[in-house]
Amino acid sequence: MTAQQPFTYDALVELAAADPAVVGLVLKGSRAHDGMITRHSDHDLYVVLADDATTDLTRFAGHRTAELDLVIISLTEFRAAGMPGFERYALARAHVVLDRLDGGIARILADKARLDADEAFQSASGWLDAYANSLYRSIKNHRDGQALAARLDAADSIRFLLELLFAIDRRPRPYNKYLEWELARHPLPGWDTDMLLRAVDHISATGDPSLQRHLFALVEAAAREAGHSEVLEAWGEDLDLMRPQ
Repeated sequence: MTAQQPFTYDALVELAAADPAVVGLVLKGSRAHDGMITRHSDHDLYVVLADDATTDLTRFAGHRTAELDLVIISLTEFRAAGMPGFERYALARAHVVLDRLDGGIARILADKARLDADEAFQSASGWLDAYANSLYRSIKNHRDGQALAARLDAADSIRFLLELLFAIDRRPRPYNKYLEWELARHPLPGWDTDMLLRAVDHISATGDPSLQRHLFALVEAAAREAGHSEVLEAWGEDLDLMRPQ
């Protein structure tokens, strides 16, 4: 491509599909989420190369324009991407454009979309403790007249709460941009999506202590059912401050 001919998504896909070193093409981001595309949406594309392959495509590594954002990566690196890491959700919901591994690329993405049982349990325990900590601080700050601190701690608690709920369901937490999209299509078992989103919205904006306590009662029940009573019991009598009064 010349400077006068912008390198487009379609041109890259055609070029990559003709290159035997390429074993997979994976599209992530808003273009992998139905209904989320805007006029600002670019194409976020992973080009997955066979390990130790030699290809001219590496000259495009780091290519980034308003139209096309490329990641050129080996198969081994692709397996490890987001495991763990911020990229995991993006890949969990990515679309396969090309798979020369007889479904192997799709299976790698499916593995990223599902936390293994031990990973999920350990993660959920940590997020539960972090959620309780921020909730407890928010309630105390509200009690003591520290309005800004109470709201900030409440907002922090929501971040930890979402990590917790998705970990309990063995899923990576979606980015904030895709939270409503994710829950509309893949609800959290046992949760009323509309109620949860309203609570998340209101608590993040106001730090409402009564609503925080009401939500905690639901979270406590879900956490105990998932086997995390030990984390909760470590809070002792401080749990009373978090529960509905």
